[in-house]
Amino acid sequence: MSGHSKWNTIKRAKTITDARKGKAFTKIAKNITVAVRTGGGADPTFNFQLRMAMDKAKEVGMPKENVERAIARGKGEGKESIQQATYEGYGPAGSALIVETVTDNTNRTLQSVRNIFTKNNGRLGEQGSVAWMFESKGQILVEKQKGAEDLPLELIDQGVEDVKETPEGLEIYTLPMDLEKTKKFIEAKGIKTLSSELIMRPQQSVEVALDDAIKIQTLLDALNEDDDVVAVHSNVNL
Repeated sequence: MSGHSKWNTIKRAKTITDARKGKAFTKIAKNITVAVRTGGGADPTFNFQLRMAMDKAKEVGMPKENVERAIARGKGEGKESIQQATYEGYGPAGSALIVETVTDNTNRTLQSVRNIFTKNNGRLGEQGSVAWMFESKGQILVEKQKGAEDLPLELIDQGVEDVKETPEGLEIYTLPMDLEKTKKFIEAKGIKTLSSELIMRPQQSVEVALDDAIKIQTLLDALNEDDDVVAVHSNVNL
């Protein structure tokens, strides 16, 4: 395992083939719709959740008309009833996972997520069974580039919670409310960000044997392939 699967996953998402773009667009559209319904309306100026979803749409090249349709659904134009549902479970080697979904049929999604866990040496847990191991954080990834070498100290001065230097670049962690402010600070310096999003960060990451890491990654990939799954968080250092 590379040890930095989050970087590889995001890079793959930015270069997905046309055959898979439809799936990515569908997931992002659901997030946009839910953001409008629950996050404060259809104006991204006043709706942080919507701004984040629209940034994701821009990152993967989602057409403007797709974004507009998703916003319209969020405003009530259409009969779809879309809602968020979060599931918790255990993977191989006792790994802990949180699965975020957006769905128009919670019964279908629950059964699908349960089956994926079962087929991949895992099991679905009760609500709250693993959530206590995680904290909501903002995460920004910055690839190695000119001007980024002084960023860690500058970010600490700005009150950022944590900056990790990796072979790929910087992993920056903030309070959820500080994510957008920190991203703007970085980009104002002419430094490009690879991604910025709200995540569930494990309070303590765990190391597992290579065989178990491969099995866990297979489970994560299977969950991410599900149409209703929009994010998966694990406490394993892959």
